[in-house]
Amino acid sequence: MSQYEKTSGVVEAVVGSASSDSDFSGEKKDAFVTAEVVTEENPQFMYTTEEKEKIYAFIDSVENLRDILDEDPDYILENMKFLTLEESLKILKDAAEYFKEDVIFPGAMMNRIDVLLQGEQSSGMESYYYQLETRLQAALLKFDSPYPEVRAVVRPTDDPSMPCETFRSYAVGIFWVCCASFVNQMYAERQPSIVLNATVLQILIYPSGKFISKVLPAWTLNIFGCKVPINPGPWTFKEQMFVTIMTNVGGGAMNFFHYGLVMRLGIFFNNEWVQYGFLFLMSFVTQFFGFGLAGIMRRYVIYETKSVFPTILPILQLNRALLLPEPKQNINGWTISKYKLFWTVFVAMFVYFFLPDYLFTALSTFSWITWIAPNNKTLAFITGSKMGLGINPWTTFDWSVINYATPLIVPFFSAMNRYIGVWIGAFIIIGMYWSNYKYTAYFPPNNSNVYDRTGAKYNLTKVLTNNLFDEEKYQNYSQVYIGAGNLTMLGSFYALYTCAFCYIMLSEWKTIKDGCKGFYRSLRDRKLSNYDMFDDPFSRTMRMYKEVPDWWFLVTLIIAFAVGIGAIVGYPTRTPVWAVVVVILVSIALLIPTMIIFSTTGYLIPGDTLTVIIAGYMVHGNPVASLICRVFGYNTDEQAETFIGDQKLAHYARMAPRSVFRAQMTATLLQCFITTGAVTWLISNTPDLCTSTQSARLVCTFPNQLYSNTVLLGVIGPHRTYDLIYPALKYGFLIGAIVGISFWALRRRYIKFLKYIHPVLILSGINRYGATYNLSYYTPGIYFSFMFMYFIRRRYLAWWTKYNYILSSGLTAGMAFSGILIFFALQYTGHSVKWWGTQVQLAGVDGAGTATLLKVPAGGFGPPVGSWQ
Repeated sequence: MSQYEKTSGVVEAVVGSASSDSDFSGEKKDAFVTAEVVTEENPQFMYTTEEKEKIYAFIDSVENLRDILDEDPDYILENMKFLTLEESLKILKDAAEYFKEDVIFPGAMMNRIDVLLQGEQSSGMESYYYQLETRLQAALLKFDSPYPEVRAVVRPTDDPSMPCETFRSYAVGIFWVCCASFVNQMYAERQPSIVLNATVLQILIYPSGKFISKVLPAWTLNIFGCKVPINPGPWTFKEQMFVTIMTNVGGGAMNFFHYGLVMRLGIFFNNEWVQYGFLFLMSFVTQFFGFGLAGIMRRYVIYETKSVFPTILPILQLNRALLLPEPKQNINGWTISKYKLFWTVFVAMFVYFFLPDYLFTALSTFSWITWIAPNNKTLAFITGSKMGLGINPWTTFDWSVINYATPLIVPFFSAMNRYIGVWIGAFIIIGMYWSNYKYTAYFPPNNSNVYDRTGAKYNLTKVLTNNLFDEEKYQNYSQVYIGAGNLTMLGSFYALYTCAFCYIMLSEWKTIKDGCKGFYRSLRDRKLSNYDMFDDPFSRTMRMYKEVPDWWFLVTLIIAFAVGIGAIVGYPTRTPVWAVVVVILVSIALLIPTMIIFSTTGYLIPGDTLTVIIAGYMVHGNPVASLICRVFGYNTDEQAETFIGDQKLAHYARMAPRSVFRAQMTATLLQCFITTGAVTWLISNTPDLCTSTQSARLVCTFPNQLYSNTVLLGVIGPHRTYDLIYPALKYGFLIGAIVGISFWALRRRYIKFLKYIHPVLILSGINRYGATYNLSYYTPGIYFSFMFMYFIRRRYLAWWTKYNYILSSGLTAGMAFSGILIFFALQYTGHSVKWWGTQVQLAGVDGAGTATLLKVPAGGFGPPVGSWQ
């Protein structure tokens, strides 16, 4: 038996019993590092002052060790004692294999691992220092995360006694779930939308928690023999995270209600049977079906060490800054605390955002090149931010535009791959547009509109009778045409789906296979813990909590599916159950590669473009059936992705899984009632809802696009729309599969040269067109990404670890609060500022957004009327 195995109980005690992160900060560090750790072989095993000085001197001499160990050096040193040289080399060897293709694993650390694995003689190091560094690097891998972005927000210790699921956390959570659900649903259809997002809600939760902890009496309730304290002391980090997860799950606007509006409103399909009952049932189904899928997906993307989930890390960092103490440090001359930095940046951005959002709006879409010659169409097509390609070295001074690509959060390799894809998409559009491929020169180069043969927007009422497709009317009107940007977007999306599936299934086959085996084993043995299958520090510390069995999630999924089938059969949807089942199976198959990509790159593949075409082929001619299939295919996956992200938050924060399960269930059910009531009220009490003249700007941008897509692909059908008019689009699926398989094979052979190239991310950049997005929304972001996620992260890792995510959170929160104030206090009441700085971006060709390269000939273009199928 190894020394580590003999002392494993001591190790787990050290890992699991630390009271909080503050136990490893400030003056308590020395107390911990000199604490007595009793083992069989070492009854008095601790470092002397001389040994500590010698070790720290060595750490300072190695390139990556000081930055890696800066937060918790004593904790790593203490656990290093339990590792022998042989065990350490085994850990390093396993890590080198596991992380060899991981592009966000620190390069300097991998280089040191390679040197150490070559052996003592080859390393050129003295025996003492070779063994010391080997054990240090192994201890870091064994007892902490190797990723600096994770170490920046998560400590390797846990305090299971810290209050989490309390009466007051439920009180605060339920209050903000109700508020956020109502506000977000009421303004989800506004353009631009008003959203209480995670960052904003955290700022609101924090003072609420502090307030309730001061005013509640210190009583204890006896509930079924269990003593429940009403007010267990100061508001804690885990309570803040508990409420954050509740509001993340329940505080959003339900995406299903976009579909409900399209089914219900008279300007769309006018189905009067779509009332509160049906809306509630479909909301319930999409939410809880996604919840069930999320639980089953845990072993694929939550417990895996490589699944970093970069987009959720700022949430953890902000909550830590608000609630947990930190040591005073001088990092590259910066001594400001994270707490003070957040509020400083917050206030600065709050004030500054009035400039691009209200006083000088031209700074937001800064198409300064088009201002030189406003009526030059070619200049607008190439450089314009509204209807052009956005080829411009600097396109904005608005953080909401810069932050569109989350440049301070996603890894630089991810941002760069997508940016390359956006450039490729621009050249594809240029080639199609100037060659007039499929009549694209008769439309603006980059928008999501659909057109008829005269160049006008397609009039859907001319091909419908009683909301069903009318062949005779279609023959007498026009085929459907789309622009170059929309063609590029659709083709790249089709390639993206098959590329992602093939590439991830091949490159992550072991993870997927082990996950399937683990799920099967957990169903056979209900006492088996998922955490026992993983040996990372997070899973080890989570073993002290009761786990949520897989069958709980499976039952949730089955109940939700049964309710959904009952709803579509009980209401006149005319939707075949078999079509729903097919769409669900396709979406589940895509969910695994989608979440693996999202967990490592921060990019989430949207599934609506795939599900709408599948539904169109299966239930064409029936718009409601097409919408229902799309709901089950896309919305359930979208909800699953939200739940998965929150479960990863809980895993990082060491929160009891069953507490999180109850929080998510409670918030989800509550949100279903609140959001259904809000949308029902909107339908009954809002004049001109979803029209361009709606006084409160509730113009329903997405429902209008959804209506057009449903008629085109659900009524007219993909056969007429794509197979006959754009036959090349269907080859996108084949091209994507070939690219995914080929790149996987090439990468295995030439990993040194292709390590940082990701075909899925490049394709995701190509499809950033077809609406109002273009290079304008990525070029400024790539500058920030290079500066913070590459240069500073490599050169000043300690500074980046402490301040990067706090900086991002402060900027985003200040922008959000400022935007909400501007809307309600100024824009909503009709107070506007009109001068050159608020009008110039609306002038000229780019501002109008309707110019075309060629003029439509008399009588229209394309095949003559009545000649198409």
